[in-house]
Amino acid sequence: MKKFMVRRRKAKRRSRPKTFRLLGAIESYAYLSIMTSNFLGNSPLGVLTSGSDIRSPVAGYSGDMTYVNADNTVSLQEMISSPSLAFQAVNSNVMSNWQNAALQSFFVGASFKIGRQLLRKPIANVNRNIFKPLTGAAGIRL
Repeated sequence: MKKFMVRRRKAKRRSRPKTFRLLGAIESYAYLSIMTSNFLGNSPLGVLTSGSDIRSPVAGYSGDMTYVNADNTVSLQEMISSPSLAFQAVNSNVMSNWQNAALQSFFVGASFKIGRQLLRKPIANVNRNIFKPLTGAAGIRL
């Protein structure tokens, strides 16, 4: 006689909500800005456009920097045109500025975490009353 076992139910997979979080994007840009300013001497936009707009995002920065070109920045264009020289400059900048970047990254992470906790109810209110009616169930959140 055959014995039949009861088939177990598989747990449903939980999917992530399909939303774009503005605070997450702002935090990511802050980390990107810290890394590019400390290691490339340029802002994230300046790295992509080969422009030197370092003065606005990190005004007063006085760390030791090694550069590839005359405008004192390392950009994506220099990484493509002369990769050995660019990566040598980036390596030198990482060695001389990693502590500053780590400290800035720590404070950005801590401030976003504390800020989210302190502003939890106002953020939920903005999401519920402004973003949800504008974007629907799936869309943008603060």
